[in-house]
Amino acid sequence: MFVDSHCHLDRLDKSPEALRDTLEFARRRGVEHFLCVSVSVKDYPAMAETVAEFNDVSVSCGVHPLHQEDACDYNDLLTAARDEKVVAIGETGLDYYYSADTRDVQIQSFIDHIRVANETGKPLIIHTRDARQETIDLLKAHLVPGTQGVLHCFTEDLAMAQAAIELGFYISLSGIVTFKSATELQEVAKAVPLDRLLIETDSPWLAPVPYRGKQNQPGYVVEVAEFIAKLRGISTKQLAEATTSNFYRLFSLAKRVEAKATA
Repeated sequence: MFVDSHCHLDRLDKSPEALRDTLEFARRRGVEHFLCVSVSVKDYPAMAETVAEFNDVSVSCGVHPLHQEDACDYNDLLTAARDEKVVAIGETGLDYYYSADTRDVQIQSFIDHIRVANETGKPLIIHTRDARQETIDLLKAHLVPGTQGVLHCFTEDLAMAQAAIELGFYISLSGIVTFKSATELQEVAKAVPLDRLLIETDSPWLAPVPYRGKQNQPGYVVEVAEFIAKLRGISTKQLAEATTSNFYRLFSLAKRVEAKATA
């Protein structure tokens, strides 16, 4: 069974009925759990309400580095993150590719998220782009022992992946790894220890081959798994079992739901 460790179900272009169908399609393909990730604390209540009916969907709470217009202070973030439904903090991080002009605000927001993760004991979900060294440096400076997390939708180099793993973090790969141009990332996919690897869709964006250009959806995490398994020379079953086990180990508050028998 697979887990989509990072998706944005509230951002899918779907009616409530269509969202149910989308999740059911994923379940039929063997996806047993979904982590719906917040990009704005302001929008968190609506996001949580969108997925409240699904017991196989967990949620995070945080402010994406490109959503600093929705930034909140440390105390508001901590209050929201203490919601018992929240299994992770973020997504947070640094993005200097799209928004270097908000660098100082991003850094303070990232530090606040790290502090909240330390305080709550919940893992971090980190977005990083064009900020390799600063991301690692801030984690080293502010993490307390035992606080873990994941670099999601990873597109950086192996050296950064190894530095994050040394801090106790996981590396999550999305459909980008299936792109022909992603040769460096494919080397990372082969090198990351299997017990530190997660898979995701980041839907509705970044659909894997052969769906590239279409709206992504959680069911397509299967193609991500199949591609990485082939790269590593292992079975898709082995890849799925490892990444699913890794997910529940990292996101320990996510409740595993026993799959229902199908006719």
